[in-house]
Amino acid sequence: MTDVQAAESFTEFVRDVEPRLKHALVAAFGTEVGIEATRDALAVGWERWEEVREKPNPAGYLFGVGRNKARRRMRRRMVFPAPPSDHVPWVEPGLPGALRRLSERQRVAVMLLHGYDWTYAEVADLLGVSVSTVQQHETRGMAKLRRAIGVGR
Repeated sequence: MTDVQAAESFTEFVRDVEPRLKHALVAAFGTEVGIEATRDALAVGWERWEEVREKPNPAGYLFGVGRNKARRRMRRRMVFPAPPSDHVPWVEPGLPGALRRLSERQRVAVMLLHGYDWTYAEVADLLGVSVSTVQQHETRGMAKLRRAIGVGR
């Protein structure tokens, strides 16, 4: 593959994967760290494109790279930004804290499924796990959120 072909191939890959990768990493680590981790993961993807593109799940591999970079970077608590009050519906005040208390996998499953309207199969594919594993994380995460904010099923 020529350098031009490699660049075109990577560009096409990024167009498809970058939004999903960013959603997943922001769901896991908050906005600032999640966006930085996405950039880091894509940089690694570019540097190792010949190797990465041959992997069975290149997006899942880069999610793992981003997750590892984010974990190293985390020195402070996650910050989920407060929504602007002028055009966003009311948000339960206890929700950001309750989200922080979920496990990383539960938080990613809940936010991607309910916040970004992903399918179970899309989440499973990116994370490299089965659909039933995603369902378990989502079920447990939603139960914890309901208990934390005092909402019944």
